[in-house]
This record gives sequence, C-alpha cells and structure tokens, in this order.
Amino acid sequence: MRKACYKTRLHSFLGCSLTLLTLLDCSAVRAIADEAFPALELKPAFPELKVKQPLWLEEAPDNSKRLFVIEKDGRILILPHDRNGKEAKVFLDIVDRKPNQNYEEGLLGMAFHPDFKKNHKFYVYYSQLDPKRSVLSEFTVSATDPDKADLASERIVIEVPMVYGNHNGGTLIFGPDGYLYISIGDGGKGKDPHEFGQSTRFLWGKILRIDVNSRSGHLQYGVPKDNPFVGKSVEGHRAEIWAYGLRNPWRMSFDRETGELWAADVGQDKWEEIDLIVKGGNYGWSFREGFHSYKDAPADAKWIDPILEYAHTPALQKECKFPEHSVGTSITGGYVYRGKKLPALCGTYVYADFAQGTVWGLRYEKGAVTANATLVKANPVRPITSFGQDQDGEIYLLSFDGKIYEFAAKTSEPVKK
Repeated sequence: MRKACYKTRLHSFLGCSLTLLTLLDCSAVRAIADEAFPALELKPAFPELKVKQPLWLEEAPDNSKRLFVIEKDGRILILPHDRNGKEAKVFLDIVDRKPNQNYEEGLLGMAFHPDFKKNHKFYVYYSQLDPKRSVLSEFTVSATDPDKADLASERIVIEVPMVYGNHNGGTLIFGPDGYLYISIGDGGKGKDPHEFGQSTRFLWGKILRIDVNSRSGHLQYGVPKDNPFVGKSVEGHRAEIWAYGLRNPWRMSFDRETGELWAADVGQDKWEEIDLIVKGGNYGWSFREGFHSYKDAPADAKWIDPILEYAHTPALQKECKFPEHSVGTSITGGYVYRGKKLPALCGTYVYADFAQGTVWGLRYEKGAVTANATLVKANPVRPITSFGQDQDGEIYLLSFDGKIYEFAAKTSEPVKK
C-alpha cells in the first residue's frame, strides 16, 4: 500500500432472465458475457457498521458463514450475521503491540488454514519495531470460544527484517496446492536503493511459498521441494522464493477456477501493473516499471512483462498499450469474479486504485487482455484499500472511509468497451 501521492454486449434476454441466470455458474454464462461489462455501482454491504481502516476480508472455511475483517491498528473482527447489524465481535486484538507505526505498516494480512475446520489454525502478518520487522505468526482459535483467538497459542513462523517502514506487502493466501503464498515488498524507501528486487539472496521484493505443516532444518516452516530455488542455497538463493522482481505487491489472489495467481504491483513514478505470477518468474523491478525501462539492465536480463499497466498521468496513458484505461497512482489488486449474483461479471478480474477510488475490470484469454473497462467511477472518491471474497465467490471492497462495499447491478444496460 502507498499513500495517495499514494468490466457481450448482453443479449437482450439477459435483462429479463437475470433470475434464471443467477442460478447458473460462471462457465455456463461465459459465452453470453464475453462482449461487454455489466453496469455496476457500490452499496454498503453492512450499512450500519463502520470499521477502522479495513485491510482484508475473508470467510472462515468451516461452513459457519462468518466473515472476518482485519483493521490496520491490529484487530480482527467477525462481522455480524445480520447485514443491518451495528456491532462486530473482536476475534483477535494485538493493538497493544502497536503494529501501525508507519502509514504502510500495521496488521496487513490474514489467512485461514485450509484445514481450519479441524485444526482451527490461522495466520497473520503484522509489523513490529525494535527491531523493525514483519512477523508471520500462526494462531489457534480458543478451545472454549470459537469467536476468539487464543493469543497464547502464537507461533512465530517467520520474521522478515525491514529496513524502512514502507513496501511491506503482506498478503497471505493458501494456494490450490495447500501451500502458503506471501507477498513481500522491496524493503521500501523508493527506487529500490539496495537492489533487493532482482536479488534472490533476499526475501524482499518477492512472492514466497512455504509449507506451514512441516519444518525444514531449523526453520519453523517447510520449503516445498518444487520451489524454483531449492538446492541452490550454496549459491546464496533463498529457497522460499516463488517469484521475484516485484516492487510492492499490494494484494494477490488465486482464480478459484483456473488456479492462476494474480498480483497487483504498486509502481514507482509512472506506472501501475498487473502480473500473472508463475514459478520462478522475474517481473523486472527495478530494471522495469510496467512495460518500461526504469534503470539499465544487463544484456542477458530476462523478465516477464505485466498483462496490463496504467499510468499516473493522462499524457503518459496515451503512450501505453492501453490508452483507453483511466489513470491512477496506487493499484489495489482484487479477484477474478466467480460468484453467481452478477453472471455478466464472471471471469472478470476486478481491481482498483487506492488514490483515485476507481474500480476496473479486465478479461484475459489466451495470453492477452481481451477487454477492459471502468466498472465504478470514483464519485465519490473512496480509497479502496483491499478486496475480499466469500466462499460463494462474491466480492467485497474495503475502503478507508470505514465501509465495506459490494457490487450491485446499476441498470440492465452494459458498459460499452
């Protein structure tokens, strides 16, 4: 996250048959919804509830239908079952550890263990001082209260020293393979002064992949044997690394249908980008910003270009591969929509800009973006800090205005490409 300096043409029957189509899954409606994006608006999902600086939302994978949201200051809340409820339950509270000392620090991420229903384990990622570091910890739910975390159960899995207070990353997600993926920024300050992004000797500027169910040597986690740098520790490579060359990946997610890993990487001076993360992939930072050269690179340097970029200014946007895209200055990554409430949105990757509050969508097929459009214009401007997804594939948007939003169909008319 960075301060504000830090989705066809619908067939005619869709409007009159929305109830029927809502019952279908995404694959059934893909052929219908491939020519235009639906017209959407945002509405508060919990109209009477206000959350302090929300940064992540996730449903517990235990059939309880409980939605959890994290607050930057250090709390995890359970949202009320009644959407008109005014009170949230405090599930975890580490506010007294003062994680939120810098604008980009705080309680930044959480993830439920895939076997949470049986083992009651979950993971959090938060900032600490003296020394400055990011902490990934495992907790267990209280044995006497399923709505409370047992703070005494904390097991520190990994600590990442931080040189500066920004570019912390902080997304935690379990992949289809059962391993935990972690996004970590390049260490901060700006312009990658220590060139961490391209060095596989360090964890900064990376996506990590670890096994929380095992141990490797003295580590409090296991390193999957098929990680790209396994067996290369003698050469100085960190075996936890899955992908590298990232500046500050602010939110990543797996497409629950295809298994693709999407990440939004916050830019430096000019460009914001969206990447598809693959094993061993180098995404260019700090040789590259978006599709563009940022600093001189070795002649043999290789990297993977983003699938989409947008610029910080209108003049720059005219020069890029997606001139029709509107501008912004700090990207917030989201999800590929796989819900049922908005069938025309299925298969669309939804993302936003923190500074502008604009929400966009894109469709990606056969290695290329086939369409992109503004889904919700920034009026009023809402700082979209993160997205959330429930077990049904419905998407939520979190904002520093203290509200949790969801999409609603605005009209039956599509948004033209």
